[in-house]
Amino acid sequence: MNFISVRAAVLFTVGLIAVAPGPAAERYEISAQRHVMVATLDGTRLATDVYLPARNSVAADGKFPAIVERTPYNKDNVSSAMIEYFVTRGYVFVTQDVRGRFRSEGHWRPVRDDGADGAALLKWIGEQPWSSGKVGSVGTSYGGATQHALALANAPHLAAMVPVDAMSNYGRYGIRHNGAFELRWFNWVFTLGNATGTRAAATGLSQSPNGKFAAERAASNPAAAAALADMGSHVREYVKMLPLRPGTTPLKFAPDYESWLIEAMRHGDNDAFWADMGSSVIDHLANYKDVPVCHVTGWYDSWGSQVANLNYVELAKAKKSPQRLIVGPWTHGGQAQSYSGLAEFGAAAAMDMNALRLKWFERWLKGVDNGVEREAPVRLFVMGGGDAHKTPEGRLFVGGSWRDEREWPLRRAVDTAYYLHGDGTLAPGKPRAAVPTKYLFDPRRPVPTIGGNVSSEGVLMLRGAQDQRGGPDRWLLEEPLPLSARSDILVFQTPPLERDLEVTGRLIVKLWASSDGPDTDFTAKLIDVYPPNAGFPAGVDLNVGDSIVRARYRESLQTAKMLTPGEPAEFTIEMYPTSLVFQRGHRIRLDISSSNFPRFDVNPNTGEPLNENRRWRVAENTIYHDPQHLSRIVLPIVPAQAAGK
Repeated sequence: MNFISVRAAVLFTVGLIAVAPGPAAERYEISAQRHVMVATLDGTRLATDVYLPARNSVAADGKFPAIVERTPYNKDNVSSAMIEYFVTRGYVFVTQDVRGRFRSEGHWRPVRDDGADGAALLKWIGEQPWSSGKVGSVGTSYGGATQHALALANAPHLAAMVPVDAMSNYGRYGIRHNGAFELRWFNWVFTLGNATGTRAAATGLSQSPNGKFAAERAASNPAAAAALADMGSHVREYVKMLPLRPGTTPLKFAPDYESWLIEAMRHGDNDAFWADMGSSVIDHLANYKDVPVCHVTGWYDSWGSQVANLNYVELAKAKKSPQRLIVGPWTHGGQAQSYSGLAEFGAAAAMDMNALRLKWFERWLKGVDNGVEREAPVRLFVMGGGDAHKTPEGRLFVGGSWRDEREWPLRRAVDTAYYLHGDGTLAPGKPRAAVPTKYLFDPRRPVPTIGGNVSSEGVLMLRGAQDQRGGPDRWLLEEPLPLSARSDILVFQTPPLERDLEVTGRLIVKLWASSDGPDTDFTAKLIDVYPPNAGFPAGVDLNVGDSIVRARYRESLQTAKMLTPGEPAEFTIEMYPTSLVFQRGHRIRLDISSSNFPRFDVNPNTGEPLNENRRWRVAENTIYHDPQHLSRIVLPIVPAQAAGK
């Protein structure tokens, strides 16, 4: 089925969008040019909308900077409020469907074509009579990846960027995760990119006009579009039947999507397949265009580690142009919210993203001396300090506040080891001699995911900060029981804290472990244990961070190496970073196990090739905690007297 209108091959105006009167600076109306087909280097035409400043129902004279958003989520759905916000202030706003999605021609290959395609768009913009020659970029998640792709392609006219929760560095975290596979991508592909909220598929998003459009566009046979649209509503059932094999599900009718997903699930080595996917900043720093970038992410975002620990840190060192980092308490794309899952942080946590973008672009696209480059390069939301009451919405009041910093990570933070002890204690003192702790990991009964740094999760799991207990909205653990009661989770926790303790920075676990088989996984989860109160009589076990390592990738993400059964090895498990005050009376808890499903795919413990196993085995896994095997979590503790500096 051809979705490219013949009329769309030429530039045409479809109408004017009325704008309410505002301050003198907001003097423009909007002239919209829809479905303009802009050619790429290979001749593929990509559907593009252009929104121009207008006066008296006619596009205004003059030259204007442009703001670009390239998206796989249908350019017709780009925020009309954002378009209005910028065009009325004297910017041209350009939106484009990426190759192979919605109204654009070509075949979809995640991000891989977005550097060259985006550069072609910016070249085209620079040739328009209304162009000032300066272009800024916006977009969240995949839209953030398309921005990094522009910089890596040295796109002409690119002058400033605001990537939010941007996809990048896929072989380390985000798609592959220390060798494991993040199953939110299974959900993304099975819903053809249309399940981005926690209730998307359950509310029929796969049957929405957008979902139907995506299915029709992806289908190799138009008759199969309905089967593709329906497929996403059964993602829970499909994910329990893994591994995914070619031609065995309706995904076979969307060959571009099936071939990519199967290869991604099979491809564990962090080699050129991931490094050259299109927006791996860390692997191509030298190619990255030297332009001002404002990096935005959240402590519970699915790309937070890449944004803060990799992209910001390395670009700030390598480039002369200003780099800024803003990290809030948000989940993916949640900058306008004051909460993350169960946790409420207060009204100050929400951010006006358009105001932030405007200040950045006024400086770098229009040359307004607004002092943005003199602001602190890092702005963090420090979570915690609230009284833990239950809000009217039923959330836990965690509280917190914003703080400016000069660098990331913080130099004044003191890396402090908290050691695992044989009696279940987590403490700064080193452990004494102790018998290792063993547990059985049955891959057919994995530990269920409850919250965390996830996105595009659909109905598979909850996102953000959550009480680590079952409940009716937790499909793998509907009974209201704590995860800590499971025998395959090892719990290590401190006594109640005698004083507040701020932890801000990277969270790294060094775990000594072994298995009786050739391969397995080890997981770690950091938890803030709240004492009981009137609103939460059982207290709250609030997740702070989690991560996993696939044993075969313990020494190198580039090359797999199987375990020697029974031989202890040290595993590094780095969670996403955080900034949190563990309050007096709370406990710091570390849970160790071997699965976190469906956040990550489950290891069958057999050592077979990834996503090609035919067997499962129960693994006996061992955790060591003695003077010769110092299993520990390293917490970056900010000294109390320096916390406000």
